[in-house]
Amino acid sequence: MLRFLTRIVTSIETQQKVKQAPLYQNVCSAASLCPGFATKTIMESKLYRPPPEVRGMTSLDKDAFTQIITVPALRVPTGVLNKVVKSLRKSAIQRPGVPRVVQDEMEDSGFRLVLLDPQRVSSLSSFSEAEVEAIRSFSIAQELHHYELRLTYDNLKSEEVLEAVLPQGQDVTSGFSRVGHIAHMNLRDHQLPYKNLIGQVIMDKNPGVTCVVNKTNIIDSTYRNFKMEVLAGEENMVAKVKENGVTYEFDFSRVYWNPRLSTEHQRVVQLIKRGDTVFDVFAGVGPFAIPAARLGANVLANDLNPESYRWLQHNCKLNKVDSKVRTFNLDGRAFITGPLKEELHALLKGQAGVHVVMNLPAMALEFLDAFKGLLQQEPPCDQNLPTVHCYGFSKDDDPEMDIVERASHSLGYPLKNNYSVHFVRNVAPNKEMMCVKFTLPKEVLFYSKDENTESSEEPALKRQKCEATTYST
Repeated sequence: MLRFLTRIVTSIETQQKVKQAPLYQNVCSAASLCPGFATKTIMESKLYRPPPEVRGMTSLDKDAFTQIITVPALRVPTGVLNKVVKSLRKSAIQRPGVPRVVQDEMEDSGFRLVLLDPQRVSSLSSFSEAEVEAIRSFSIAQELHHYELRLTYDNLKSEEVLEAVLPQGQDVTSGFSRVGHIAHMNLRDHQLPYKNLIGQVIMDKNPGVTCVVNKTNIIDSTYRNFKMEVLAGEENMVAKVKENGVTYEFDFSRVYWNPRLSTEHQRVVQLIKRGDTVFDVFAGVGPFAIPAARLGANVLANDLNPESYRWLQHNCKLNKVDSKVRTFNLDGRAFITGPLKEELHALLKGQAGVHVVMNLPAMALEFLDAFKGLLQQEPPCDQNLPTVHCYGFSKDDDPEMDIVERASHSLGYPLKNNYSVHFVRNVAPNKEMMCVKFTLPKEVLFYSKDENTESSEEPALKRQKCEATTYST
C-alpha cells in the first residue's frame, strides 16, 4: 500500500514539473526535455530543406515553400535583451523577414527568446569565448531551447528557391546585372523552361527591381545591343542609373551599357586633366565622355548607333556638360579620319594632353589602322602625341602579348616597350577584356608611302631640333 501511494505522489510531482517546464509545446529545453537537439542540428547541413514537391515547378506557387523548422534559442530577461542581442549578433539567426527576438509564450512578460542560427550553434560549446562570457555576465540560464519557426517563401533567399525548383545537379543561376530598375540575366539552356519563375523570384527578392530580362542573342558588333526577352514585371526598358556620381538615362534594349565597367570608366577618366582633349571613338551613352567633360576636358564623342547618339546628347544635357561635348553619329573610322584629324593639327602644337578612347573590344583593334598616315606634315618634335586607350578581347594563353601584337599589326608598327596593358575583366571562361594604352607612334601618324621609295643616294634631311615646348608650323 505504501509503495502504491509513493508511485501516485511521484507521478503527480512529475506532471507538475512538466507543466512548469519552460517553452512548453513550441519551445522545449534542449539540454533536458529535448536530448536529441545537438545531434539533430549537427546533421542539418542547411537551415531550410524545401518540400520535394516544388522540384520541377515552372509556375511559382509561393505557398508550397512553407515549412516548419526547429531552431535553437536562448531565454533572456527583457532587461538585458538589447545587450545580449548585440553580444550574440554573429550567432543570432539572420533571415529575411525573420525576427531574432520572439515572445516567450509559456512564461511571463519578463523574458524573451533570442533565436539562434542552427548552422552556427548546435550546443553551448558552439559559442565563442566572448559570447559565453556575455551569457554568464547577464545571468542567463545556460541551456538551449527548441523553437518551432515557420518559414515561408518570403523568408527564403533567391538561390534557395531556385535550387529547390531546378533539376538536381544543374547550375543554379541567381546572379544578374542591375541596370536601374532592370535585372539583366544570361540564362543557360537548361534554365529556360523555368525562365518565368526565375524572373519572378529575382524580382521578388530584390527591392527596386521591377523588370527582369534575359539576353536572347549575342551582342551585335555594329550597334552593340542585343535582343532581350522580358521574364517578369513591366516592359519598361528606359533605365536611369548613377555611376561614379554621374546620372545616365537610356533605353537598355537599344544601346550598350555594362555596369561591370564602372571601375574601368573611373580609372581612365582619372588619367585625364583639366584642359585635355578627349576623342571618344565609340562613346555609347557617355560613360567616358561625360565624366571627362565634368573634370574640365574638351570632348568629342562619337557613336554609330543612332539611339546611343540620341541618349548621349540627352545625358550631356542632363549632366549640364553639353557645351563641353561635341557629339557625332559616324562610323568609328570616319570619325578618326574626319573630326579627329581636323582637330589634331592644332592640338599637336599645344601642351595639353590628347586622349583617344576606343572602347569597342570586339573590333576596336581593327580600327587602329585608320591612324596610319593620318597627318602629312610632321612637326619637328613629338612631345604631344596622342595617348590611345584601346580595348580588346583575348582568348590567348598570354592575353597581354596577344593584345599588343594585334595592335602592332593593325598600326603597321611595333609598339615595342612604348605601352602598358591593363586587365579589365573576365568576360567568359578563357576570354578576357584588356586595355592597351600607348602613345601613338609618329612613324604611324605621319607615315608616308614615299618614305619606302626614297632614293638611297641622297641622305634624308636631318630633323630640326626642338628648342621650345611648343610646335612650330
